[in-house]
Amino acid sequence: MTGAAITSIDELLLTADQLLSDPSVEASAAGRHRGASLALRTALEIAVDRTLDAAMPGLAGITTRAKMLCLRCYTAATTARRANAVWSHLCLGCHYHQYEIGPTRNQVHSWRAEVSELVRELPR
Repeated sequence: MTGAAITSIDELLLTADQLLSDPSVEASAAGRHRGASLALRTALEIAVDRTLDAAMPGLAGITTRAKMLCLRCYTAATTARRANAVWSHLCLGCHYHQYEIGPTRNQVHSWRAEVSELVRELPR
């Protein structure tokens, strides 16, 4: 992957920050939290793609769940487990279900911190 992917990750992290901290964004709090979750999930997926592409080109066509399983072969087991756990939480956080309360601001903030750390830790 190129510098464009790194820029995209940074832009997605900034988008999540803006959604969490800027009340002038014209959306409900729940909508901002879900939007931030989606931006964070996408940033993490790009970082995982970058790691796997550097280790073994050609994995772009598999599902993200399969990529999360492959990740443990190309990075530390704890890093792979953390990536899978936060990705699973983000998947739940960015989908709307009428019968569920969306993620809280504190949850999304903790996910933001974890994604930021993982992006730095994952090999490029």
